[in-house]
Amino acid sequence: MEIPFEQACAVVQSALQGGVRKEIVAGVSGKTLGQALLALRDAMRANRFRAVGQQIFLDRIISSYDGRTRAEGFHILHDWDGVSQQTNPDIIPVDVLHFLADQRGVEPSTLTEPAILLDYYFMHVLALLTMRIWDGGDPNENLSKINTLLADLQGEHGSGQLFAADAATLMLIGTSHYEPEEWGYGKLLARVRTLDDHHKFRIGLGHASSMGCHLRFGFEAQCGRDTLALRDDNIADYPWLCFALAAVMREYSRLADAGFVDTGGASADVPAARNIAVIEEALLNGLTADARAFVGVPPPSLAESEVDRVHFVEGFRRHKAALLESFPRYRPTDTAYSPLSFFFNFSHNVVKGTVVDALLWGEAWDVSMNDLLTGVPRAGLEEGSQQLLATTLMGYARSNPDRIRGQLMPVIVYDPQAGRRAYTVALEKLSQ
Repeated sequence: MEIPFEQACAVVQSALQGGVRKEIVAGVSGKTLGQALLALRDAMRANRFRAVGQQIFLDRIISSYDGRTRAEGFHILHDWDGVSQQTNPDIIPVDVLHFLADQRGVEPSTLTEPAILLDYYFMHVLALLTMRIWDGGDPNENLSKINTLLADLQGEHGSGQLFAADAATLMLIGTSHYEPEEWGYGKLLARVRTLDDHHKFRIGLGHASSMGCHLRFGFEAQCGRDTLALRDDNIADYPWLCFALAAVMREYSRLADAGFVDTGGASADVPAARNIAVIEEALLNGLTADARAFVGVPPPSLAESEVDRVHFVEGFRRHKAALLESFPRYRPTDTAYSPLSFFFNFSHNVVKGTVVDALLWGEAWDVSMNDLLTGVPRAGLEEGSQQLLATTLMGYARSNPDRIRGQLMPVIVYDPQAGRRAYTVALEKLSQ
């Protein structure tokens, strides 16, 4: 029997609200951290959790939804093993759990690490739910419902570990790891285009920024600074970036028409001013890897994206003067955090690395993926925390490099000098 989306959300919500997760974590505690982790692993594998007076049964939901999502080309819960050339048998949170058990399993048991891992498990469950919002009912309402679940996950009853600012970013995280076949991305993009403007903007905002970081990594590391090679190697990414730029430009135009955009960067409406800054930065970020693909002659990969590309180009030409005046505010420096200095292979690996660091040190990060995609300050975020996390992740990546083009390279890099170089090249192309 198929499980309706609304029912699946209700079951997940029952685990996220109140003290249920704390009861689950308390129930798996043992003398050592390793014992607690193995008990939690068994619950994750079974998708079945015990709390006081209740059990959370997720296996039918996970099996059904994961099966349908795999049939559409995405492995949200499982990572790809590049050595064996196959999908890992365990889900990603269990892979991370095994790593922690190897590193710290003999230590005395605590509640912090199992709580972070349990939240990481539920983050993947919510990411899987974002792929099923079109199965029944209004997909816009369904995506908003996952926003509510995400607020519960990251709220007062959780571990304190932040993953994402919204459900749109969960969709990004869930789909942004290696897939041996990429045909699913086009089908997903066609579905995303059916959403309302608000949700298309939220999805576009995260994708514009993350794909700027991702494609700059590809340009520098995988393609040897060869733009044609970048285009050939990222055929599935260019339509998504084009969609994202168009969606973000649509919102920028709406705010400009409402009188919120000021060429001096000032606004009486503080939230609107921050939103505008984030949007300007995202547009710049998305264009840094290959601006000419969108403002010049488009590559063949954008043949089916002409509507999006034209919409973006028309908006850019209309607001070109204001945007070019604003962009220098986002030029990377050595002292302030900038996502233009952040290069990585996949967004999912950034989140995974953040969780691993939190587990190794026993302290949750209050820096989400969205925080790493913007240098615009938000309330409650400690100054310097984004740069600290980015450089920490780079340290791990340097210690465990991948072999790319015959050379060992880190897959996460924070480099302001390279960011300034990308900024300068993009501004030259956009100013023409």
